[in-house]
Amino acid sequence: QVLEGLLYLHHERHVIHRDIKPSNLLVNHKGEVKITDFGVSAVLASSIGQRDTFVGTYNYMAPERISGSSYDYKSDVWSLGLVILECAIGRFPYTPPEGEGWLSFYELLEAIVDQPPPSAPADQFSPEFCSFISSCIQKDPAERMSASELLNHAFIKKFEDKDLDLRILVESLEQPMNVPE
Repeated sequence: QVLEGLLYLHHERHVIHRDIKPSNLLVNHKGEVKITDFGVSAVLASSIGQRDTFVGTYNYMAPERISGSSYDYKSDVWSLGLVILECAIGRFPYTPPEGEGWLSFYELLEAIVDQPPPSAPADQFSPEFCSFISSCIQKDPAERMSASELLNHAFIKKFEDKDLDLRILVESLEQPMNVPE
């Protein structure tokens, strides 16, 4: 659903969201995922337009945005890749060595720009999922897939015919818990 939302933003509205992060992806009571908070989004004049301003939540910024280069719609794909990976592994993908707390602002920006991108552990996830994440978080935006390309990725196609209903999950979360006294 998020990829379809990005496809709509990018191709129909010519908008870069510029702040895709977990708190800006919401699930309503019907199980529909919604992209929210368009406070720093930008309109491009065309589908090949680019921007060069530094706005949004730096944790999820694509390397080209941090380094001050021009960027386009694919910067949203980088952010989405980090969000999905974070959900999968249960922690933010850029973390310091064990037991060292959090990366500082500058350490994080340096890691995003200079270190290899994080990846899904191949021993914990399917090859299709690992490939999907890798396709999202390529350092070079020219090598990064677009939202429309990702909708045709093997990982997405694998679930195309499945009846995945987030509404059921949301309803189960809304049920009061029976906590023993």
